[in-house]
Amino acid sequence: MQHDDVVWSIINKSFCSFKVNTKTQRFCRNEYNLTGLCSRASCPLANSQYATVREENGIIYLFMKTAERVAFPKNMWEKVKLSRNFEKAIYQINENLLYWPGFLKSKCKQRFIKITQYLIRMRKLRLRRQKKLVPLQRKIERREKRREEKALIAAKLDTAIEKQLMARLKQGMYNDIYNFPQKVFDKAIEEVEVEGESEAESEDEKEDEVEREVEMELEADEREANRPEFIAADSDEDDDIEEASQSDESDSGHREEVQLSDSFQSDASDIEDATPSTSKKSSKTKSVKSDKPDKKAKRRPRVEIEYEVEDEPRQRVRA
Repeated sequence: MQHDDVVWSIINKSFCSFKVNTKTQRFCRNEYNLTGLCSRASCPLANSQYATVREENGIIYLFMKTAERVAFPKNMWEKVKLSRNFEKAIYQINENLLYWPGFLKSKCKQRFIKITQYLIRMRKLRLRRQKKLVPLQRKIERREKRREEKALIAAKLDTAIEKQLMARLKQGMYNDIYNFPQKVFDKAIEEVEVEGESEAESEDEKEDEVEREVEMELEADEREANRPEFIAADSDEDDDIEEASQSDESDSGHREEVQLSDSFQSDASDIEDATPSTSKKSSKTKSVKSDKPDKKAKRRPRVEIEYEVEDEPRQRVRA
């Protein structure tokens, strides 16, 4: 038979694998401990009648141990599932622990409340948006970076060599046929086809543009041919306007010539009056030449005036 006081005296004074000593207090690491403290009332090994509350996968259970079950370790703890409703769960605890010590009843209720609270917080945190912490592996990152750089250098070399070989093949440097890899050959053929298609498309676009320009010119010619009357009327009006302007210019030019000739005659008479009497007989009349303006005269008429004055030779006086 198990004696609780003997078990507790051994555990309390000597070694216990679940006991943890600190400077201020002692703790118990047993999973069935009700309070987590190493004491006579809360020790699951030193009490043949014991009860506790535990949570497994989000479900709360009430575990109970009696003296009759101590001999059967497999069936030592009786497990009762508690309801999610708080009032029903408290009622189940009171019903199952009806004649048990009050210390165990109160501690089981406190533990049940604490477990329900942290389950509610867990559900709320899962519903929220949380940040996921991902560890950075510096060694692997450096290794991958070096590999990428080497792969880029190798790819550039491969493309440069491929372009050179294709250029030499096009120039005809290799007279014979060589066994090139099929993938490279197919890729080169595809590039040539794409280039040919792009050239053909550009030529088609140029031809379309030329055709559009020709069509636009033809449409413009047709529009001009469809309205000859309006053009003729405009030309007649322009001719009338030109003739009227020319006649006005000729009239104004004639008037200016008459005025100029009058002024020149008055100047000539003044000169004759100023000369001596001996030179009156030898002086000739002035000639004023003016070109009559034609129908198509210029805007400013041109007048030419010439003066001819001859003096008589002086007689020599013989002594």
